[in-house]
Amino acid sequence: MSKEKTKQINWLADVESHDYPAAESYLLILYSPVRVAEIVAQLRSAAIVQFKAKDIFRASQLSLLGISNSHVERDREKIRKGKSLSPLLLVRDEAHGKVIIADGYHRLCAIYDFHEDALIPCKIA
Repeated sequence: MSKEKTKQINWLADVESHDYPAAESYLLILYSPVRVAEIVAQLRSAAIVQFKAKDIFRASQLSLLGISNSHVERDREKIRKGKSLSPLLLVRDEAHGKVIIADGYHRLCAIYDFHEDALIPCKIA
């Protein structure tokens, strides 16, 4: 395994404040404003939990973005420089049997490239 693949991934203790409006913006495409307000309130008060990168991908049913994506590359660079990343914001979509990555998709893609078994701090509603 290359040195980069074993690189330590650092995390902030809590979600950055600007991630909640980003999650809200995305969720407004999927849900009504009333439902989004409920979800964001649940996310704000949720405890930090951890899931493996590969399990989040499987649960989200999303594709892995390549390193050619500028947002993924920016997060890869943060990892290489030892900068701390913000935990992901996830929403359980029980009706469809999957998880919605409300914020942090690019971070997840960057982390997966370093280590698919990496434990990722998340808040989940």
